[in-house]
Amino acid sequence: MSRRTSVDAAIGQRIRERRELAGWSVRHAADRAGIAASTWSRIEHGRISADNRSTLAAIAQALRCPAADLTALPTDPVTRDRAETGGAVYETLRATIEADLDCRPDGSAGCDPLAGLRRELDLVRDLRARCEYVSAASRLPALIRGLHRAAFGPEREPALRALVVVLDTASFVVRYAGHPGSACLVADRAQQAAEACGDPVLLGLAAWSRAHAALGMGLPPRARQLVERGMSDLGAGVGAPAGPEMHGQLLLTLAYALASQGRTADAAEPLAEATAIAHRTGESGALRLMFGPTNTNFWRIAMAANGENPAYAVDIARTTQPQLVRSVSRQFAFYADTGRALVRTGSDREALRMLLAAERLGPQRMRSPMIVDAVRDLLGRSRRGTGWTELRGLCERLGIGG
Repeated sequence: MSRRTSVDAAIGQRIRERRELAGWSVRHAADRAGIAASTWSRIEHGRISADNRSTLAAIAQALRCPAADLTALPTDPVTRDRAETGGAVYETLRATIEADLDCRPDGSAGCDPLAGLRRELDLVRDLRARCEYVSAASRLPALIRGLHRAAFGPEREPALRALVVVLDTASFVVRYAGHPGSACLVADRAQQAAEACGDPVLLGLAAWSRAHAALGMGLPPRARQLVERGMSDLGAGVGAPAGPEMHGQLLLTLAYALASQGRTADAAEPLAEATAIAHRTGESGALRLMFGPTNTNFWRIAMAANGENPAYAVDIARTTQPQLVRSVSRQFAFYADTGRALVRTGSDREALRMLLAAERLGPQRMRSPMIVDAVRDLLGRSRRGTGWTELRGLCERLGIGG
């Protein structure tokens, strides 16, 4: 039995065990997931891989568990960075819960100067963009508390605007630090701050944060609802500064949510509209969304890599210059998604090169179930030779045996 077959069998066994614990037949479980019973059965027996993201998500949703529980994602070793990140995330969540705009904070009269808080916000956003989640998470609690106090002072409006932005930043940091459910809580607080502020562009930003958090929980229908609400809230603000970029990002997220449900044809319209907006804005740094033609390509690659046509993702990647987007986080997504697509097309050597490039940019994000499964695919097909040492090293860092 090959390594890949062994991995598929292990995933299939987990799926079968979950189904049997629920007391369901294969047909009933497959009906819940919206896939053919024969497909479910073949996955359970390790005869085919559940490497299509929408298929895996559908199975996980039917079984009422995270996708990571099915892909046998190895447990992270307890390192100093991991312990520090966990503590910082815990404190960030405490600060977020306390930052309720319906409740005046203690000591609000002694607010920190807003100018200093804005400088700190710029630093935290830079850390997020560089995938330095430990450093970002450690600075977030004090910043959230400081802006919450400032929102009850003489500079309420600019403080509220900054609070929306920091909570958007925090939701992504918390998610990529390994706490996707908690990211939803943080993003919901961003929505409260945006409503208090009343700025339509910031309402769009909060909706985007909430939609991304929902996607992190494997809830594309909920993400679609949030995006549609965000576009409605944006309204006439689409003509304001950063409005076109915010509209474009919401359209990309809508397309991604639809594609994640297997609704590729429905995703085509918002994707085409976002592409047209990107051609008008060019490569933009507005709101640090990094919206523009290159980032739009990144989203196309991700959708194709997850769907039925990974070769299309590879074709787009070959004509894309990731360095045009000045965000390590977004560049990571390009290399990781392209690497996954290359794995699915059988271009193993090039796939390994892309995945190693992604790891150099964002090592904490490499433990995504979809990335781990792609690396398992490589290991299952590998033969000793060129790239073997690098692949084994990557597997060891991800906790993948074989």
